[in-house]
Amino acid sequence: MENFTPVPALAGGMLIGFSATLLLLFNGRIAGISGILGCVFTLTAGDRVWRLMFLSGMLIAGFTYQLLLPGSFSGRPDFPTYLLLIGGFIVGFGTRMGGGCTSGHGVCGIGRLSKRSLVATVVFMGAGIISVYVTRHLFGIIS
Repeated sequence: MENFTPVPALAGGMLIGFSATLLLLFNGRIAGISGILGCVFTLTAGDRVWRLMFLSGMLIAGFTYQLLLPGSFSGRPDFPTYLLLIGGFIVGFGTRMGGGCTSGHGVCGIGRLSKRSLVATVVFMGAGIISVYVTRHLFGIIS
C-alpha cells in the first residue's frame, strides 16, 4: 500500500458528505453527479442554474487543487486515450442503467437509508473488484 493517505481521504470524504448534506438541506436535491449532469440540458432555466453552478464548482476545485499542488494529478502516458473514452461511455451507460452513479447511490442514497441504493452500491463495488481482478490477474495489466 504505497499510496495510503488516510488523512486526505478522510478530509475529502467529509467534504463530499458535507456538500451533499448542504445541497439536500438547502435545495432539496440529491448530489448524484450523473443526475445533475444528465439533466443540465433538459430542464427549465431555474433548475439548470444550480446544476451548472455545482458542476462548475467541482471543476474549479479540481483546477485549484492542481494549481496549489502541481503534479498531484498524473495520467499514465502508456495508456491509450481511446480506452479512457470507451471506459467513460461504458460508465455513462451504466449510470443510466443503474438509475444513478456511485456518488448518488453510495453517498446520498445510503445516507438516506435507501435499500435500492444499498443494492446498487454493492453491485458497483462488486463490479469494480471483479474488473480489477480481471485486468491485473487475468490480463496482467498492472498500474
